[in-house]
Amino acid sequence: MRGEIMGMFEKAREFVYRNARPLDIARWQYHFENGSKEAIINTLSFYQNKDGGFGHALEADSWNPNSSPIQTWNATEILREIGFVDTLHPIIQGILKYLANEKDFNGQFWYNTVRSNNDYPHAPWWHTESDSTCHNDYNPTACLAGFIVRFAEKESELYQLGCRIVKEAYEQMIVGERENDMHTTACYISMMEYCKEAHADVIDLVSLESKLRKVVSASITKDTAQWEHGYICKPSQFICSKDSVFYPDNKEIVDFECDFIAKTQLEDGSWNIPWSWSDYPEQWAVSKNWWRSNGVLVNILFLKSVK
Repeated sequence: MRGEIMGMFEKAREFVYRNARPLDIARWQYHFENGSKEAIINTLSFYQNKDGGFGHALEADSWNPNSSPIQTWNATEILREIGFVDTLHPIIQGILKYLANEKDFNGQFWYNTVRSNNDYPHAPWWHTESDSTCHNDYNPTACLAGFIVRFAEKESELYQLGCRIVKEAYEQMIVGERENDMHTTACYISMMEYCKEAHADVIDLVSLESKLRKVVSASITKDTAQWEHGYICKPSQFICSKDSVFYPDNKEIVDFECDFIAKTQLEDGSWNIPWSWSDYPEQWAVSKNWWRSNGVLVNILFLKSVK
């Protein structure tokens, strides 16, 4: 890590050790202190339920202990973050079991929100009057389908389901039937990467990559005056290293984000969170600190990867 960000790093490290959950401390140690993948996997497993799905506020804006697709998607993203690909490990087999059960699935989409969220402290966007696919949105369905293609047995019915949904998601993206937000676009990127890793001849990956390059560049908020206080889309939403296929088209704005991160670190070592809950103030105070710890990790890792 370059010398000019060491002061920033030390302040960030202090915040993480004083405020983060054990899972995020394990992630920090893995990325910056020669920690192990096993420590992350062991801690992550405490968020996994008997049905194989994840809950228990792994996604910190919903304190629902029950399994849900969004919480399970969050777990898959952590596995991707550390490159964990042991197909036979119980944590991956458990996720496949949950997806195969189709508990929170309508035949085409895994639900974006589930009614049991309402019974526990949560952000307003996770409240719902019915299990919802968020108007046929592929968040998190595209990513979960890609996970299936990457890890399920090729002869299984689950693998066939994953292939079908990947094809349907691909068609929607290529045809451009609806405008996808930054979170859905990120799910498509994960789907594409899973299919590449699996060497799966399911969709035209060249066409998908070409389309996503345009979508990513269009999604990033170029009006940087909004960055200070708005809930906006930054390059780090899609780009995690200089090896990313999206880096060359967005190098200038990536460099700006690096400078922005350096300029906006708070005295306590963290960064502001640009959202809040309208209810459950006590629980939000806890979740906010969890999110700030995650933000510290994400920002420092981004600097390490692209600076």
